Amino acid sequence: MKVLVVGNGGREHALAWKLLQSDRVREIFCVPGNGGTAGLPRCRNLALSVTDFEGMKRFALVNNIGLIVVGPEVPLAAGITDALRSENLTVFGPTQAGAQIESSKAWAKALMQEARIPTARSS
Repeated sequence: MKVLVVGNGGREHALAWKLLQSDRVREIFCVPGNGGTAGLPRCRNLALSVTDFEGMKRFALVNNIGLIVVGPEVPLAAGITDALRSENLTVFGPTQAGAQIESSKAWAKALMQEARIPTARSS
């Protein structure tokens, strides 16, 4: 299987490194990746932005990407999972609505208060 990892941090390097240990993973593409991912075998960095959903869609469809793993909060909050799933691509990551718990601290705080989940007071 070919995998697309979205992000350029240490988390994405660790994800790519671990995914490469699977016999099922043939090749990994990182958007945009970093120096660490550039040095991994069977891993190639792509010159795309983490918010270039159309570019990633095209690449994934043309290259038969079997799994897309999204690390950073910014593309998740912007709806990358929804955009890619609209093309029937398999994405590991929350929807835009699900990402609110991480991307909007006020929304997360309101959710915790409504559900009576213990949380620190906010100002």
